[in-house]
Amino acid sequence: MSTNLATPRIRAPRSARAGEVVEIRTLMEHPMETGLRQEGGRTIPRDMLTRMRVRLNGEALLEAEFRNGTAANPFHVFFVRIERASELEFTWTDEAGRTARATHRIALA
Repeated sequence: MSTNLATPRIRAPRSARAGEVVEIRTLMEHPMETGLRQEGGRTIPRDMLTRMRVRLNGEALLEAEFRNGTAANPFHVFFVRIERASELEFTWTDEAGRTARATHRIALA
């Protein structure tokens, strides 16, 4: 199990018009090992992300809980309507309590 979580990747526009719906893409590089897989006769230790939270201007926007069926390097795409200059805050948490955070600002065009 690694000691640090990877740096998350966020792809979102830097600006949007008021009322515009924008696409947000996130990628978190993580092996998502279930503890069931074996390699070379040894069991790979469990190492799973458990949650992704997204806040928009401090308010909850999206929360995803991950389970054993979640693929490695979880990639999520969602859409949000931008009404004003906004800041998106992303937080990923793993079973050991480690977190990775990222922010992205969207200005009004």
